[in-house]
Amino acid sequence: MMRSRITYRLIIFILALVFGIFFSMPSFTGSQNGQKVSLGLDLQGGLYMLLSVQTDAAIISKIKSIASAIKYDTDKNDILVDRLKADESGISIALLDSDDAKKLDEILSKTTGIEVQKNELNYRILLTPQEKIDTAKYAVDQAVETIRNRLDQFGLAEPTVIKQGEDKILVELPGIKSSADEQRAMDLIAKSAHLQLMAVDEKRQDMAQTMNDDEASAYGDLLLSDARNPRYKYLVNEIPVLDGSMLVDARVAFDNQTNTPIINFTLNAQGASIFADFTGANVGKRLAIVLDDRVYSAPSINERIGGGSGQISGGFSVEEARDIAIALRSGALIAPVNLEEKRSIGPSLGQQSIDQSMVALAVGAILVVLFMILVYGLAGILANIALVVNILILIAVMALFGATLTLPGMAGILLTIGMAVDANVIINERIRELLKEGHNIHTCIQKGYQNAMSAIIDSNLTTLITSAALYAYGTGPVKGFAVTMSIGIAASMLTAILGTHGMFEFLSRRIEKGSTVLWFGYKIKRG
Repeated sequence: MMRSRITYRLIIFILALVFGIFFSMPSFTGSQNGQKVSLGLDLQGGLYMLLSVQTDAAIISKIKSIASAIKYDTDKNDILVDRLKADESGISIALLDSDDAKKLDEILSKTTGIEVQKNELNYRILLTPQEKIDTAKYAVDQAVETIRNRLDQFGLAEPTVIKQGEDKILVELPGIKSSADEQRAMDLIAKSAHLQLMAVDEKRQDMAQTMNDDEASAYGDLLLSDARNPRYKYLVNEIPVLDGSMLVDARVAFDNQTNTPIINFTLNAQGASIFADFTGANVGKRLAIVLDDRVYSAPSINERIGGGSGQISGGFSVEEARDIAIALRSGALIAPVNLEEKRSIGPSLGQQSIDQSMVALAVGAILVVLFMILVYGLAGILANIALVVNILILIAVMALFGATLTLPGMAGILLTIGMAVDANVIINERIRELLKEGHNIHTCIQKGYQNAMSAIIDSNLTTLITSAALYAYGTGPVKGFAVTMSIGIAASMLTAILGTHGMFEFLSRRIEKGSTVLWFGYKIKRG
């Protein structure tokens, strides 16, 4: 004879129910207290963009970065250089003194990813083929991370930024509805935020307004426009003193005299050392602060500047200064990005998708619930209770992990509903088979779960493996489907197996005294 009892299975099921209710409620009620599931682009509307990364520019930037480091080392070691010039393919160095060749060789030997071609006192430094491949790959990966960081600081809920193919980036911004927000987000994404400190060519600056780019290049210089007056040109050394890769922080502040927004920046230890050495050796000269190839200021150096901090002033509005600071803090894009495709999805389309999805979800759930009750009686009701808890746990876990719910994700929930009761279908059929053989109800329930376990685990395990593959190799919508499927299946192992078994054990006395038709939808003769 069976005894009604509260077992560990039922306790775990009750705890799972409390967990599901507590952490899923903010998602259902829309409460601001607690984490909740965010709606994806296809459900609430927003902005879809496909970007391409100019990896060739990343390689050129890498060459200039190496050139900047070499220039710093040659100056520090008092190596006499006649010419140090960087172009799209490599770096050219000409020494004045053969005695310096050994010191330069030692510097170059410590630089990774380069090939050195030497002809007496003339050096040609090229990136290795593998270094070019690695730099291009890093440019795309860095762009993904940088854009994601910028959008997180921008304050958007659940932006999607993922790599597609070799050099493409998919960006989805749910909730972007106004054209102003759309433009601001696009500007923030596309902004390179490449900060450089560059020495002004004091000898030739007076000729800058009449020079062209080729003439400037002949002197190893660049012509850059003033950010506030594009007609005014600065002639700066093409090898930067240092760049934004050495920047660790950027914050908006206000000028004490004009009360206009400025951006204070801080350099890392290496950058601070280079900055201090350069300013100490160039008192009286000007240093241009260049952001995205535009000169924002070119102050004269009055004294050695230690501490590794500086400021950018350029007549910014508060919003412009904040966005530039965000871009600088999150890191410069080492390669520019181009907009390949853009689509705006209106909130009305998103609401229509939600309505249709909820109808499909409700109809599917009702059909499953009715099927279980009609076919398996009260055992079907227990399975339906476990199903409700399964859905609550799924929503709760998604909320805790900050997951975004998309249309494919809702399809995953609908499929989870069917698969969650599938385990109970197998169990109830095993119980029916044992009832048919004449076993008592207690034996039927215990052996029904034991006999069904291998089939349930096998089917769920293979589905989890498939979901993992979809998540690993799929894109955004496919990942959403895989996530909801995986969480739903894992939850069903708890609710459909432990949960219903615990409820059967708690109601065992009623089941033994009741009708098998009422409980399992199957009539037997009692011996």
